[in-house]
Amino acid sequence: MNNLKLEAALNELLSPHLIKDYCPNGLQVEGKTQVKKIITGVTACQALIERAIEEKADALLVHHGFFWKGEPAEIRGMKFRRIKALIENGINLYAYHLPLDVHPELGNNAKLAQMLELEVIGGLEDGNPRSVAMYGQLDKTITGAELASRLSIGLHREPLHIGDNAPADIKTVGWCTGGGQDYIDLAAQKGLDAFISGEISERTVHTARELGIHYFAAGHHATERYGVKALGEWLAQEHQFDVTFIDIDNPV
Repeated sequence: MNNLKLEAALNELLSPHLIKDYCPNGLQVEGKTQVKKIITGVTACQALIERAIEEKADALLVHHGFFWKGEPAEIRGMKFRRIKALIENGINLYAYHLPLDVHPELGNNAKLAQMLELEVIGGLEDGNPRSVAMYGQLDKTITGAELASRLSIGLHREPLHIGDNAPADIKTVGWCTGGGQDYIDLAAQKGLDAFISGEISERTVHTARELGIHYFAAGHHATERYGVKALGEWLAQEHQFDVTFIDIDNPV
């Protein structure tokens, strides 16, 4: 498929034009005109780019790409080496950030809900049909330890659990993959029993304790592996691309 037609297909699926983001979504670095082999991964780090080169990929599809709001504009140092490697090897870089988080079937939040057997009720942000943070409920009440175990098994990573002053049982849960820890306030306002995010801040611990809500920090990378993997599987099934997901492990 033509590289620009691939971008159009991804844009049609993910509707990035409807979401205000911190980076450009879509084709960030242009490479070969024709794309057959695609490598997917969470972040366009040098290690993932080198793997794409080794695999002779035509494109790299990630959740965390380049050109973030507020970062230095100069292409030098680490950014230069990454972009140089892509251009020299003709590899297209496609990146989808918030549009991939919120997609109702393939998104990071949707895949985390599926993994935890959560029924999605809606968005935590009232009035926002594309709320980044979500909430829902379990089919039966469980303990904080049981929810921590589900996260550990599904994500292959032990979560940090703050359960001081929280209810004994958990039925309703809010969540936001990645760096969504500050949505804990909205979760508490809705009276939810628990909230899950990828990252944690120092203040999050105090918020959880004082608002009486279970909080789980499950890892930014760990909670965002599955959206881009699912997106690659969709491309393979719907458009017959040769797609391989490569996980460059990150403990954070």
